Amino acid sequence: MSLEPFTGLTVVDLYAGSGALGIEALSRGAREAHFVERDRDALDALRRNLETLGIGAAATVWPLVLPRALARLDAVFARADLVLADPPYGGEEARAILETLGVAGRLAAHARLGIEHHAKDGLPEHAGSLQRTRERRYGETVVSLYRTRAALAAPAEPEGT
Repeated sequence: MSLEPFTGLTVVDLYAGSGALGIEALSRGAREAHFVERDRDALDALRRNLETLGIGAAATVWPLVLPRALARLDAVFARADLVLADPPYGGEEARAILETLGVAGRLAAHARLGIEHHAKDGLPEHAGSLQRTRERRYGETVVSLYRTRAALAAPAEPEGT
């Protein structure tokens, strides 16, 4: 078992902004990161950050409007290990992300999904094939972690594999 939990992972950073979450994953050993952002200024900052850090080869930037364009990323989601989403507070976009990614077969069976949202947004315990496994509250901010039900039902792999 690797000591670095991101080693070799494919990470998707939805609502990436300047790319902090995906860049952090790359710095911790992720194989590749896909950054999805629609705001032109944020995209410029993201591209500058990737260039400055010299990690552009491991990054793909998708200038897309979310959640509307999620279907354009189906091939990426099918092989993603970790999807991170930091949508605008208000709940609607966070719920749309959950509903879309919760469609059976959209995410890789082993994938994990982390969504940052406001405490008042009240995300559901499950959405389609996704089940919330953990929730952490930091003041008014909540991070909800989801796994596919297939992954939760699978037997755990023994250490060292």
